[in-house]
Amino acid sequence: MEEHALASSVFALKLITNKLRLMLLLVSLCFSFLTHFSLSEVIFEERFHDEWQSRWVKSDWKKNEGKAGSFKHAAGKWSGDPDDKGIQTSSDAKHYAISAKIPEFSNKNRTLVVQYSIRLEQDIECGGGYIKLLSGFVNQKKFGGDTPYSLMFGPDICGTQTKKLHVILSYQGQNYPIKKDLECETDKLTHFYTFILRPDATYSVLIDNRERDSGSMYTDWDILPPRKIKEVNAKKPADWDDREYIDDPNGIKPEGYDSIPAEVPNPKAKEPDNWDEEEDGIWKPSKVPNPKYKGPWKRKKIKNPNYKGKWKIPWIDNPEFEDDPDLYVLKPIKYVGIEVWQVKAGAVFDNILISDDPDYAKEVVEEVFANREAEKEAFEKAEQVRKAREEEEAQRAREEGERRRKERGYDHRYRDRYKDRYRKYQRRDHFDDDHLSHPSLQIGTGSEIGIGLFWYVNFDMVKVLADLRFWKSILGICFYTVTIA
Repeated sequence: MEEHALASSVFALKLITNKLRLMLLLVSLCFSFLTHFSLSEVIFEERFHDEWQSRWVKSDWKKNEGKAGSFKHAAGKWSGDPDDKGIQTSSDAKHYAISAKIPEFSNKNRTLVVQYSIRLEQDIECGGGYIKLLSGFVNQKKFGGDTPYSLMFGPDICGTQTKKLHVILSYQGQNYPIKKDLECETDKLTHFYTFILRPDATYSVLIDNRERDSGSMYTDWDILPPRKIKEVNAKKPADWDDREYIDDPNGIKPEGYDSIPAEVPNPKAKEPDNWDEEEDGIWKPSKVPNPKYKGPWKRKKIKNPNYKGKWKIPWIDNPEFEDDPDLYVLKPIKYVGIEVWQVKAGAVFDNILISDDPDYAKEVVEEVFANREAEKEAFEKAEQVRKAREEEEAQRAREEGERRRKERGYDHRYRDRYKDRYRKYQRRDHFDDDHLSHPSLQIGTGSEIGIGLFWYVNFDMVKVLADLRFWKSILGICFYTVTIA
């Protein structure tokens, strides 16, 4: 009985222990869940719904010069969802500037996520598609290209050579572009651009949720002097051995190695039956390479026991480097703006997000790209319509050109009606034996000869001048003229 009671107690104790573990696990999960959602924050998100104009202010920059363009609220020509609208540039060769005020925030001790989508429906030729984060007070009606910013991020395209993805950070009032050559997308579909800046000054650039590049502000921007520099006065030590292999000092040349000939008589050669030593001399077989000959003797190579590796200039601490733990911290952000110039308009900006949660930014991309296939199908249909329209216009242009040629009487089909008019101007493809009987070559006065030659040569200058018989005729005429004179 006592053993049974003890076993029951042990079982009950294990059951209680398992329940406590399960409770602790649930509490931990709840705490993690609450912590995540309490710390993550969406500072600003714009999907450009119907009330978007109440949040955005169109700038008057370049208005007096007649160079200011206007955004229109549109889904674009081949949106995956016709109800999902953004703001689209509407006029060619214009400057566009628009901004929205957002809750002031600082990225100190937190991750900064900046993301937006853009679709370049036009052949942009040359122009930007980036956004800016602005700090301090900004007169939104005067927001333009000269307005200071803390971050500029997005594509900039010009011709076929420039496909740059800008990442420009402001530090102590000066702008610093990233040193890497990042490229943007250039097709006509929607693309998401994401920039993530972390408290350890590392960053990531994503396009369509795929990391395009990453690194550190310390190395990829020339903001601070480098931590380490090369010791310019360093010299390789005299005893530094950088030979990985050396000759085997114990190698000995085999006896008789130098007496091995490079060629030997061909053992398969036979003296010809008709060989005559008195007339041909002593017959000798031809030479063939000696398979035993290995070339000049060299010592075998072995690993160098004193090898220290390839010498490199050492790195030392840079005396000019002074760390700034707040290198990654931007000035408090108060506005987000779009300020671009485009030769060809048609760019659709949408889904602007400023947050500290990379996971939420990823979810936004996945949500919008749920209609990705529908967008591609709409684009392909639009391309088919465009190509058909261009072919139709080209056909009309050809027909119009043909009509105009007919009106001017240049249609070759009607040329036969006037063949008698052109008969006297027909060219002679050859000079026959009677070429001297041509009226232009008949002997006459000097003026008659000159006029005849001028008239004759003008029919086909190149062919006549290239014919030697013509020049013989000319020389004959000159000689005859001199003779009779």
